[in-house]
Amino acid sequence: MDFMVNIDLKKLPRLISYRDKILLTGSCFTEHIGNALADAKFSVLQNPNGILFDPVSVSKSLFSYIDNKQYNESELFYLNEIWNSWQHHSRFSNININEAVKNINASQQRAHTFLKEANWLIITLGSSFSYRLTKQAESSKASSFGGGLEEALERAVVSVANCHRAPSQWFQKHLLEIGETTSILEGCYKRIMQFNKNLNIILTVSPVRHTRDGVVENNRSKARLIEAVHNLVGSFDNIFYFPAYELVIDVLRDYRFYDIDLAHPNYMATEFVLEKFSDSCMDEPSRQLMQEVKKISIAKKHKAFQPGTKAHQQFLMNHFEKVKLLKEKYPFLDLEEELIYFSQT
Repeated sequence: MDFMVNIDLKKLPRLISYRDKILLTGSCFTEHIGNALADAKFSVLQNPNGILFDPVSVSKSLFSYIDNKQYNESELFYLNEIWNSWQHHSRFSNININEAVKNINASQQRAHTFLKEANWLIITLGSSFSYRLTKQAESSKASSFGGGLEEALERAVVSVANCHRAPSQWFQKHLLEIGETTSILEGCYKRIMQFNKNLNIILTVSPVRHTRDGVVENNRSKARLIEAVHNLVGSFDNIFYFPAYELVIDVLRDYRFYDIDLAHPNYMATEFVLEKFSDSCMDEPSRQLMQEVKKISIAKKHKAFQPGTKAHQQFLMNHFEKVKLLKEKYPFLDLEEELIYFSQT
């Protein structure tokens, strides 16, 4: 008997290798993939704006990397005792406006340089809902916005990437049509190709359920993303689809694979998706090397109860030699942190 629907995952016609540079952007599920690739010592840069959910925010962020946009103080606003950017996740918010601007611009510069040299761009879209700042925000004090409220509204009226716990009446919630999303992503694709013609793109839809929107609304949102994404995949030969959404929703399809909030896939689910991602999107030498690096990573996380014992010192020495040999065989791997850790004898 079959207890699971099988998805026939075909290998991509072009495969990721360890020598590639990979930029990841999008929803929180992006960070599961990005963290796993980073732990495996791939060259990655993930979410330079922080977590983003909708196609408008993702596209605007990519445009800003292409243009190497540098932000200034007038583009930030003050709320809940900190300075924020409408286009960035709250990880960039700061009590000090100068620090906030400095951190944002440093991330912009890194993203500009990395995207120019990247081989792969992985985009995970989370929602078709886009949020726009409205005139109702005028009820707040204009001095809360750097450069004044009118300027802030003029800049952000199209969309905001993060609401930063601002009052709900400040925003208009818009469910993007399939045609809108297709047009936005296609325009973004064409700009990216002008900037880096060697880039390959993997599009995914996040399996995270946006239950705050409502179950019916979440399904409508995801369906529109899926259709728009496949419109692009069918139009361009260097855009590919990885079915992260289907692997969780249709293959696993059980709440035991979700965290306690019943919205986010848990560790088992994300590991399952990552395994399938490796199988279908990576070349065989990279998959094998990934397993070797994973053994080193697990050893590094080992916590000794008695670090002063000869047994633990021997453990460190053995793994230091393993890391050294791995580095000699694969000089492109960044294993400096591991060499320092295992040299503590």
